[in-house]
Amino acid sequence: MSEQLSPPAPGTETEPTGYRRVFAVREFRAVFAAHTLSLLGTVVGEIALTVLVYRLTGSPLLSALTFAMGFLPYLIGGTLLSGIADRYPVRRVLVLCDLVCAVCALGMAAPGTPVAALLALRCVIAVVAPVFSGTRTATLAEILGDGDLLVLGRSLLRIVSQSALLVGFGLGGLLLTVVSPRGALTVTVVTFLASALLLRLGTRRRPARPGSGSLVRYSLAGAREVLGDRRIRALLLLLWVPPMFMVAPEALAAAYADEIGLGAGGVGLLMAAMPVGTIAGEVYAGSALSPAARSRIVLPLVTCALLPLLVYPLAPGLGWILAALLATGLASAYTLGLDRWFVDAVPEELRGRAMTVHTAGVMTIQGVGMALAGAAAEFWPVATVVGGVGAVGAVCCLVLALEVRRTVRGPRGETGLTAI
Repeated sequence: MSEQLSPPAPGTETEPTGYRRVFAVREFRAVFAAHTLSLLGTVVGEIALTVLVYRLTGSPLLSALTFAMGFLPYLIGGTLLSGIADRYPVRRVLVLCDLVCAVCALGMAAPGTPVAALLALRCVIAVVAPVFSGTRTATLAEILGDGDLLVLGRSLLRIVSQSALLVGFGLGGLLLTVVSPRGALTVTVVTFLASALLLRLGTRRRPARPGSGSLVRYSLAGAREVLGDRRIRALLLLLWVPPMFMVAPEALAAAYADEIGLGAGGVGLLMAAMPVGTIAGEVYAGSALSPAARSRIVLPLVTCALLPLLVYPLAPGLGWILAALLATGLASAYTLGLDRWFVDAVPEELRGRAMTVHTAGVMTIQGVGMALAGAAAEFWPVATVVGGVGAVGAVCCLVLALEVRRTVRGPRGETGLTAI
């Protein structure tokens, strides 16, 4: 493992790069289309499944548990099964993951499937998801290389993820007005099958990396190596911790809207503001900033990202709250530079497992963040909770940023975090 993060390539100090270069790569176009289809299907499926469980049971708890099961099993797949991303041919893994998810969605759509089976099938999809994401990220490095194209490719996939939340929830709600929840779940089946077909025909076969021992032991060894390296661990925590705090306003949007007397339309605005900011921030940073500039803004942005949430306890009105959420989303542009540091820090033979651990961690910690925010809102007003989240989160991000500055250094004190 190198002692210093790779410096920017010559000429990138002043020459911005754009997303069009990424779309020029044929294999990436297939991965991008597959990701878009499967993600839209997943969002529609989550809405349909939540409605279906509520109709079958009348239980708000079980309905909410359906959403929670989309987060918590990530930890299992991301630790015990992360070795799949490195031990088996990546195209085969990606296609099989999509097929497994399609079979699970088909089981959910089948008439008469009991609630317990619905929840179990949802868990299986959530266990498979980090394996799929980690494998896809690892193969992106082979498709796009380790440089700026990889950073932009990962950025595009995140933009699709945020956009899918905005489009998918609306599409799912509209679909449920004309078909039953089980009928809507068949859309998820089709999208997973289409994703598998695109990946099978649109990407080339690549051999597996060598490995020994059982899959679980190999996976856990990779997780220990990732978390045991101080530099990688610091970067990983900086990727994990901000989202843990950023989910609080969205998790409490309905409660906050009720607290200040807004209707259902207000809830939609509160939930949409941060994803809109995130998309805008990533598009600007990816298309208008050079790699060196994206590197320079990482630590300033990540330490300030949660500060706008401090306006919540001041009750300034809906317009200011939406502006604060939009600003927090815009600050998420720090992820482009941070992604580059993380990829540079991880050895190639560990990349698949590292990316799977990263995906599992960020999803799990968001679930924890939602649960903690909800628990706190049982005792304090929502505005106070979100303001407190902003303050505590900003302190945690500052501590982690200082740790990253200390750890990402070369033998003579040089740092890959230039100009900060």
